[in-house]
Amino acid sequence: MAAAMSIASSLDLTADDAIVLHDSNKLTLRLLPCDVLARVAPVAHQVAQFEVDLAQRLAAAGCPVAVLEPRVEPRVHERDGFAVTLWTYYEPVTPGQVSPADYADALGRLHAGMRTLDVPTPHFTDRVEQAQRLVANRDHTPALADADRELLGDTLRNLRRAIGERGGAEQLLHGEPHPGNLLATEKGLLFIDLETCCRGPVEFDLVHAPEEVSEHYPGVNQDLLRECRLLVLAMITTWRWDRGDQLPNGRRLGTEWLGQIRAALDRQGLDAHG
Repeated sequence: MAAAMSIASSLDLTADDAIVLHDSNKLTLRLLPCDVLARVAPVAHQVAQFEVDLAQRLAAAGCPVAVLEPRVEPRVHERDGFAVTLWTYYEPVTPGQVSPADYADALGRLHAGMRTLDVPTPHFTDRVEQAQRLVANRDHTPALADADRELLGDTLRNLRRAIGERGGAEQLLHGEPHPGNLLATEKGLLFIDLETCCRGPVEFDLVHAPEEVSEHYPGVNQDLLRECRLLVLAMITTWRWDRGDQLPNGRRLGTEWLGQIRAALDRQGLDAHG
């Protein structure tokens, strides 16, 4: 907080106070009275420059994304071991659930703009591989029972292979376009948090949105969507068993999701062992 306020002040943005909006792998602050949104992360763990560059290109392509603070140079600021980026703060509109149709429309427009960009990004399978390494490392996932470790490892490996063998169309994706990364503003629906962008099928993105959204998104491959849904469930379940996971109730969720994976495999008549 001190680093963000200090940087803003050095740029002639009056920052006498900071309100924490979100605290996870990044700290998101609303700086006042300048009304700027600051995103703060340790320098060693940040991909802030990638996010800044991509946000500018997506905005220029007409994509529904949050934009950087226009009163200062669009770049990454560093202070006291932290990387800080400054963004436009959007006052949320009256709270209310975003309709699935509007959600699908915003995601479709984001994808359309992303298809026009040539950006070097990781493939979605790189993130699957990260989860596979975590499952295989008992030091990092010491509380994971052997049967559960085998279930997750087999599910990740088999679904990664099955999706790859489909050979469907791939493009630049948001990576995690879940409701927490979608703002309802006076300027419409805007996506934030672009650090997870990757390449893959649009179904991989749709999995992160509420289930009804896919019903309004054109051209969805339902079989691929089901595979992606189970793959992502296995990935986020794996993160919950990481000994360094800080999500509140993470271990309880991890246990609950293991049950969901088993139920889904039974329902689809699949064998986790392939």
